[in-house]
Amino acid sequence: MSVSSSINTFLLQNNLRIVDNPCVSPDFCLDWEGLKADLRAKNGIHKFERSSFHIESAIVTLVSNRLGDHAWLVESPLAKKLQEGIELEANIRAYPATFENLLLLKNLVYEFDSASTIFPTAHVTLGKTSLGVGARFTTHHWPAVEWAMSKLGIGLTANQNSIPRELVFDVNEMLAGKLDRVPFPFIGTDVPEGHQGQSVEGMSHGSILSKIKNGFHLRRIPWSFNADHQPIGGKYDAREEKLVRGSLLASYITFDLSPELSQTRLPESEEEIARFIEREISKDILSKMDEGLRSLNLTMGTHDRNRLLAFVWPSLQKMKKRDLAYQKIRETTFTTTVGREYLRELSIDELPGLTTPETSAVMLILCREMGMKIHFLAPAFGFQKNMPYPDNETLEKMIQKTWHVCRTFDVSIGFHSGSGKSAENYQVMGRVTGGRLEIKTSGRYTYEMGRALAKSRNVDDQALWNDWYDFTREIALIGAFSADETEQRMARSFIVNALELEKESPQVFATSEHCRRALEKLIPNPEHMFWFEYNFLYVLAAEGKSSKESLGDHTVAGYRQRARFYRISEEGRLHYAKNVAAYLIFLAKNTGIVSNEKAESAEKDLQGVISLQEFLSQI
Repeated sequence: MSVSSSINTFLLQNNLRIVDNPCVSPDFCLDWEGLKADLRAKNGIHKFERSSFHIESAIVTLVSNRLGDHAWLVESPLAKKLQEGIELEANIRAYPATFENLLLLKNLVYEFDSASTIFPTAHVTLGKTSLGVGARFTTHHWPAVEWAMSKLGIGLTANQNSIPRELVFDVNEMLAGKLDRVPFPFIGTDVPEGHQGQSVEGMSHGSILSKIKNGFHLRRIPWSFNADHQPIGGKYDAREEKLVRGSLLASYITFDLSPELSQTRLPESEEEIARFIEREISKDILSKMDEGLRSLNLTMGTHDRNRLLAFVWPSLQKMKKRDLAYQKIRETTFTTTVGREYLRELSIDELPGLTTPETSAVMLILCREMGMKIHFLAPAFGFQKNMPYPDNETLEKMIQKTWHVCRTFDVSIGFHSGSGKSAENYQVMGRVTGGRLEIKTSGRYTYEMGRALAKSRNVDDQALWNDWYDFTREIALIGAFSADETEQRMARSFIVNALELEKESPQVFATSEHCRRALEKLIPNPEHMFWFEYNFLYVLAAEGKSSKESLGDHTVAGYRQRARFYRISEEGRLHYAKNVAAYLIFLAKNTGIVSNEKAESAEKDLQGVISLQEFLSQI
């Protein structure tokens, strides 16, 4: 059983418990012996009253103890089907909430009820329209997403993470100190992968338990989990098996071709390119591609066509290999069709320049002919993270051209870097596509946590907020006088933005001390750009330090820092939940995926919530 695994031993030895450090381990029971004793003595056991569901003639209910270890209570005369169970009383057995038991439970659930919404699915509606909620640093957003889905009556991509950049893809590699490093040029350093701290399996597990605890599964609204930016090719070839296994419960895969594209070199001459295409790509596929372009009234010159094909073909071959691996592991692990299905998104926003309709068409034709059904295509529209697009007329024309292609293939448009756009931007996206879209939002929710803590009257929340702000200010000050040109330029631009927001002089770079005095005069504000841009680095910064060697720390020091965010007050949690829910209503309303009446009703309900318990009860 996985309770004896290395990660669980590490967590228990250092008193890093699920209650204030969830989702690090794939398991939601670290100490089964301790939980068994609590269950038998009925000591401090919390039963999640709205969690119950049926499998065959059994009733399953979720419970936990004060340390956050969870178990499944199964009331049934059925033979044992989960692992490591104990009998508590006649016909009631308890099983630890391990990742292995979760996989077994998924089969039991879908074998009994194929329409269950306990687990993330590839439901047809989610393959057409959704909003992606990126969990960039904690799991506190889950109740807010569940509340919004309940009130709006729609399913969303309720959790979305880049793997392995944001989530730990292999906890054993983490413990061995072998995580790769991800370059962050704007801070002038590399940060270890998995800079949020939690594992992909743990995040998958936790997102499912949250829906059960809060009774969201009783709504019968399907939702999805997106393994975002799954890297294809390049250095990731060596860890393909672990990436596939880690994303087993994800119902939505975003294929990121950029690792392979970054090392793909075109043959030097036109003749060599032509020979490559003749050797590697069948005449039937080429014929279908030319026919598809003509049907869309699109044309590509031979030169451009051949160069594009030669550039993308190696990455698409590796995408196909990865896709087959996703299919195979689901076929061997899960027993039902609904349990095996997943959505596919093709991310091509990393190809050079803005994405042309011709490029979009070629990529979709190739995927279709290779037997990969694409549900979302993510082109490059020139979006900047957390900034509105400045010209709605231009935006509308670009989207119209892409939508002309996508609708022919029954594919929706994925808008990456979707946070922080204007209401008018979202209205254009929704109107042109008729709601056939997904907007990926991630940085917004870290920002909303800053707003929540800044507003909270709780003393500890205020201490966390001020420490968090000071951390980002220190990174900005270090960066503003760095010898690294990119780091310096970006830090100074963030500082100038904050000073101008407060109507202070931006002429502060004569000396570092002059700059420090200017920034220390500012009242901490989540609208300050340097806080906004650097804030995600704080959650796993060892001892909360701003030094570069402290960032992305996957040791005890980093996880003790992370625990601070799980000890915030109920007031802070309520502010955060309401902020996230309000933003999701705003997105749904302006994209037109819900009616104004439904959005306004949800807004009214949200305004009336005065306690966290009331908020949770409405899920």
